[in-house]
Amino acid sequence: MADETGADNVEQEAELRAFNSGEMGAIAHLYRAEVYRSTLWRTRLDTTTNWSVVTLGVALSISFSSPEASPLPLLLVGVLIMLFLALEARRYRYFNVWRARTRWLEKNFYEPLLLGQADKSMEWRKVLADDYHSPRYHVGYLTSMARRIRRNYLWILLIQALAFCGKLMVHPGPVASWAEFADRADIGPLPGEVILAIGALYCATWAGLAVWVVRADARRHLKRTGPADAMG
Repeated sequence: MADETGADNVEQEAELRAFNSGEMGAIAHLYRAEVYRSTLWRTRLDTTTNWSVVTLGVALSISFSSPEASPLPLLLVGVLIMLFLALEARRYRYFNVWRARTRWLEKNFYEPLLLGQADKSMEWRKVLADDYHSPRYHVGYLTSMARRIRRNYLWILLIQALAFCGKLMVHPGPVASWAEFADRADIGPLPGEVILAIGALYCATWAGLAVWVVRADARRHLKRTGPADAMG
């Protein structure tokens, strides 16, 4: 048994060799390509966020243009914001692939190189090679959506909710009671109480996702203790 273990160690050491100058250059170009792709997709994330901000601004302008203007645009813009969020979550899954590969190279290749340390493990090479051989997303769609909510969309949601409540409170005049506030929220056959309840559930759902992803990411980080951990 000891002989077999020693043979395995010798074989592993034989497989693990330092990169030559040509391979070092190839890895440098690979790193530049991954940085470029992550930067490109990061820009696309900013684009959808900007769309959400602009559409919310348009809704604010319409609803607060006069005391008689309807608050309905502030509700309808939520549909567009959710659409942009869905697109951004999909884009984030692509962005996370390139970001994870870039960080993996920085941590396992460039860090030892800068410290003058020898590469003592094949595991990180195998993880990266497997990711190139069988590309896959590193995070789920729900996680991607929750991360974008936590980063940007929760604040957009809060502005939307505050603007809607503010519109009901000040237009067409200062609100005098809860009953009057609820009456101003009426939309067609739906009473204001129902609209406000749906809005509260809407806000609570997004806030709950933001809190959940913070805890989920913290647990995921604690599980990563070795060089063979997956990227993402």
